[in-house]
Amino acid sequence: MSARWKLTLSYAGVVVVSGIGLLAAVALYLLRYVPDVNIPTDLDMFVPNRSDLIRAFIPAAVAMMLVLLAIGLGGGWIIAGRMLAPLDRIGKAAQLAAQGSLSHRVALEGPRDEFRDLADVFDSMLEQLEAHLAEQQRFAANASHELRTPLAISQTMLEVARNDPERDVDALIDRLYEVNARAIELTEALLMLSRAERRTFTREPVDLSLLAEESAETLLPLAERRDVTIDVGGDTATVLGSPALLQQLITNLVHNAIVHNRAADGTVIVRTHALPHAVALVVENTGDVLPAHLVATLAEPFQRGADRTRSVGSARGVGSARAVGGARAVGGARAGEPGRDDGPADDDDHVGVGLGLAIVQRIAQAHDGSLVLTAIEGGGLNVTVWLPHPFPGPLA
Repeated sequence: MSARWKLTLSYAGVVVVSGIGLLAAVALYLLRYVPDVNIPTDLDMFVPNRSDLIRAFIPAAVAMMLVLLAIGLGGGWIIAGRMLAPLDRIGKAAQLAAQGSLSHRVALEGPRDEFRDLADVFDSMLEQLEAHLAEQQRFAANASHELRTPLAISQTMLEVARNDPERDVDALIDRLYEVNARAIELTEALLMLSRAERRTFTREPVDLSLLAEESAETLLPLAERRDVTIDVGGDTATVLGSPALLQQLITNLVHNAIVHNRAADGTVIVRTHALPHAVALVVENTGDVLPAHLVATLAEPFQRGADRTRSVGSARGVGSARAVGGARAVGGARAGEPGRDDGPADDDDHVGVGLGLAIVQRIAQAHDGSLVLTAIEGGGLNVTVWLPHPFPGPLA
């Protein structure tokens, strides 16, 4: 039985029961004052007694009950239809959404009531689902392109080397190693992004100020080669979260601030602030003036700043980035230590794959925080990560 029929029968039942109650009240409170005997009278006329009135009253009462039942069913059907019309529209929108069409909206008009609120919430949900699906499709397309690029370059280099009798095997191996390193870096970055979105980590107290100092120390060789000064300071800022993910967050921010800085005499300022109800991590760097439309897209996956370009046709340009995917790759070896090339080409090893700030944003969201990007008027970028305070203070 449909909801409309249930409501219709409910309305009709209420009407009929109300009518029965009214008739019963008439019978009980009025007829009891009429005696059930022959009533003598001086006038030559018939005076009905209680039995006579009951015999005359019952057929009329039954007829009235049938009329009330018809009115209850008809009126209930119409009222139920009008009441359930918004739910029908929401149901049709849900069916379209189940078929893959997320662009349809209920757009319920009329005064604001429970049905209007439900329709508005449903429209908001569809809008978020549509935006999320579009983002996932765009991300999948970009990730497929980024993962395909190093494979295509490897295939091209192998084909060229196979047809070149004077090929340099050592140079080919070096370039293939670089392309493979980029593919591994991109894969690690995607895994880190997925891990942050799943929120499958254990939360524990973490001091952001200590993590900031560790990241600055790890990236100090890169900063020295790029003539960038790192200034770390601030309050003891404790949050609840994953030490590894938060370390990755800070490392990505400091690394981006170093790489996208002035060509000489650059500065990176890292500050931690502990407020009564939130903890803030601020990373600010000097650099070029950034337009507002570019800043708004920097946290999107595979988005790069003005200088974050790579050469698709060069094995070195494509395969030389080693930093964005993980903190270990950013500063795993110090300058002058074995396993690290201090040559000029090493500066290009930190171009990135366009996932640095995307990972930062996902990690912040996984910790119930947010990422705020603000262009500095004189040049450079201010990045602020807001995280909830583990022990918020009382309201002032």
